[in-house]
Amino acid sequence: MGKRDDQAVQRFIERFAAAFVEAGMARMPARVFAGLLATDSGTLTAAELADLLQVSPAAISGAVRYLTQVSMVSREREAGSRRDVYRVYDDVWYEVVFRREQALARWEAPLREGMNALGADSAAGRRISETLEFFEFLHREMPAMLDRWRVYRAERFGS
Repeated sequence: MGKRDDQAVQRFIERFAAAFVEAGMARMPARVFAGLLATDSGTLTAAELADLLQVSPAAISGAVRYLTQVSMVSREREAGSRRDVYRVYDDVWYEVVFRREQALARWEAPLREGMNALGADSAAGRRISETLEFFEFLHREMPAMLDRWRVYRAERFGS
């Protein structure tokens, strides 16, 4: 395999990060996530991320804190070292969707409470009711969809 075009990799990182920013993610976490995706190992130290993205280590710290909170990356101790490495797993999209599905379940009770408080016959109550129904629908459908993804992934990419 030939040498990678570093400029093309940087363009990918910035363009993919921009897509996340447009979807509502802060810029630095988006860049860190895209940078990790663009590494063969899926792991980098804070210093390596700072070098790759040409930013300060402090900027990396805040970004990885957010990404670990939303389960998009994990923080691990480098074997035989005191340095942390940040990892994006090969099944990151499964994990992100799974965590989102868990959030949907947590939103159902407050929505039900809101629907009752507003009255099911009011315009706001109907809007909350439809939101609740949508989340309940996603909550019911998500496990089967994730199961189908695991089967498809195994067939397409192995294990």
